[in-house]
Amino acid sequence: MQKRVLIVAGEASGDIHGAHLVSALRELDPSLYFFGVGGEGMKAKGVRILEDASALGVVGFTEVFASLGLFARTAFLLKDLMARVRPDLVILIDFPDFNLRLAKYARQQGIKVLYYISPQVWAWRRGRVKKIRKWVDHMAVILPFEKDFYASHAVPVTFVGHPTLDCGPEETGSPPVENRPENLLVGLIPGSRSSEVARHLPIMLEAASLVLDRFEAAQFAIPLAPTVDSALVGSLLADAAEKDPRLGRVQVWPGGINLVLEQSTAAIAVSGTVTLEAALAGTPIVIIYRMSSLSYQVGRLLIKVDFVGLPNLIAGRPIVPELLQNDVNPQNIAKHLLPFLENPAKRQAVSDDLKSVRSLLGGPGASRRTAGVAHRLLEDL
Repeated sequence: MQKRVLIVAGEASGDIHGAHLVSALRELDPSLYFFGVGGEGMKAKGVRILEDASALGVVGFTEVFASLGLFARTAFLLKDLMARVRPDLVILIDFPDFNLRLAKYARQQGIKVLYYISPQVWAWRRGRVKKIRKWVDHMAVILPFEKDFYASHAVPVTFVGHPTLDCGPEETGSPPVENRPENLLVGLIPGSRSSEVARHLPIMLEAASLVLDRFEAAQFAIPLAPTVDSALVGSLLADAAEKDPRLGRVQVWPGGINLVLEQSTAAIAVSGTVTLEAALAGTPIVIIYRMSSLSYQVGRLLIKVDFVGLPNLIAGRPIVPELLQNDVNPQNIAKHLLPFLENPAKRQAVSDDLKSVRSLLGGPGASRRTAGVAHRLLEDL
């Protein structure tokens, strides 16, 4: 009898990692049937997509509140399917506020749950680990310190390594830029959600103007995530170029995060998985993040870690600068970015520190190792 897997990824990075995981699982069992929530990556691997991940990918308490209707409809659809179709396994990828509720319902239905890419319970809202212990059969974690955390709370866990190491460079068709001192390329990476882009890209472009005051030949590239509205990016670029015509040279490279990072002398990037991709490429970055004032104030009360950027968090020290909320302004960004462009020795030292993070991530094969865990759960039925 064909086994069925419900897989839920709520944003662009989860869709990428979900697609790799589906491929790895099909190598172990080509007969598996997949359905759930994801994007174009998972769809291309044959997953029946019931709701597009890009519609659910919002950040922050007030931002999530505005999308409660969509979340509720999607949750109702998935719970109804679990009750009627009864999948053999539910795989939940990141996206904790939504996925943990699904985990609870799956457990009530007697359906096994694999959680891939842990909620950051070690950073904030640690009480959620009790819910995970009750509702999740196995955690597949991607950061080295997460294994000890879950093991100490009696949660079955496997450290699978970071899935970013499984992702090859994108083929974007964008021409490489020769990276000479007089022809610097600066990456502008404003996020994988339209809401993030709307908050961050205008500030990045203002910082780019300040860079041009110092390096008049500098070039800029924006990787366009498939979950971001290209018309929004075009509109923001047009507004910026109207204020500073020099910004008319900014290029948009569809999908090309890895290519931008490999070509860039340095970059400005929102906090998230992309900061780890920058570390793997050895590209110095300035990490920034802004959200609504209410979301930030609540987050400050709950977050219990010293860093928000993944390279700094994994290394346990501040390798690259982090600017949050009110500290995110063009002048501050330029102040921290320009030393990477002006000082080759500093740039090389930071690049070497970033590349050292790779050794802590377990090596390639996260998708294959996670598929092995999922396959064992399916065999134990």
